Amino acid sequence: MLVLVAPGQGAQTPGFLTPWLDLPGAADRVAAWSDAIGLDLAHYGTHADADEIRDTAVAQPLLVAAGLLSAAALGPRTAFGAVAGHSVGEITAAAYAGVLSDADALSFVRTRGLGMAEAAAVTETGMAAVLGGDPDVVVAHLEKLGLTPANINGAGQIVAAGTAEQIAALVAEKPEGTMKVVALKVAGAFHTHHMAPAVTTLEKAAEALAPADPALKYVSNKDGQVVATGADVVARLVGQVANPVRWDLCMETFGELGVTGIIELSPGGTLTGLAKRALKGVPSVALKTPDDLDKAAALIAEHAA
Repeated sequence: MLVLVAPGQGAQTPGFLTPWLDLPGAADRVAAWSDAIGLDLAHYGTHADADEIRDTAVAQPLLVAAGLLSAAALGPRTAFGAVAGHSVGEITAAAYAGVLSDADALSFVRTRGLGMAEAAAVTETGMAAVLGGDPDVVVAHLEKLGLTPANINGAGQIVAAGTAEQIAALVAEKPEGTMKVVALKVAGAFHTHHMAPAVTTLEKAAEALAPADPALKYVSNKDGQVVATGADVVARLVGQVANPVRWDLCMETFGELGVTGIIELSPGGTLTGLAKRALKGVPSVALKTPDDLDKAAALIAEHAA
């Protein structure tokens, strides 16, 4: 069984959208999306520097747009048995599963990015990845410092979120048994109580949506459960901005479903990296550029055979 996964914020790099715009019809689709949400996605995905695309209000729509472009290049979704996304990648996953239209997904993520950016501006906050160590020891240490384990990613990685002072304290005093602490390229303490105002914003935005039920297994990063209804998917998309991401539980579910291959949408690399450590022996392809589409097609064909 093939699983399609979509990465979250922090995966973006300057110019990463450039090669995808050369695909047939891609530039026109991006131009239409840009007009609809009032954000020049092509500019930010091709010419903007790292600081510009670190802006939450820019990064999130850009990631969903890139995910949708690369997903369209893979062909029919019937090749996949399940789909999941990390953080904002869940919106990409919801669109791929047919829960949201592409237009609704871009509109919703634009609102999400603006709302989270506004919430992040209230207090100087950030996130840092803690690599290695016993998960229970790491979580206890984070809680001692007043930090939230915002992303429990599995494969020896937990992402902490909190105020700038709390992150600095973590860097100065990393948990016992861990290898290192790495600050992330994000502009706020996502998936914590700091994002509560954005939940209210998204609740209002969700009222305008008419979600369909997922056309394939949709694995939620709230708890790794397979979600059966579109209404439940949207409710989870709203609440997840202020709640931890449990990617470790998603990977456990992939294993229980019998995953035999993983393809990560653009800008791929982060989630396949985790899978290589947590789901050893499962082949994977990360779509970093269109050059990777041939490898993805080969993996799809192998499963079809």
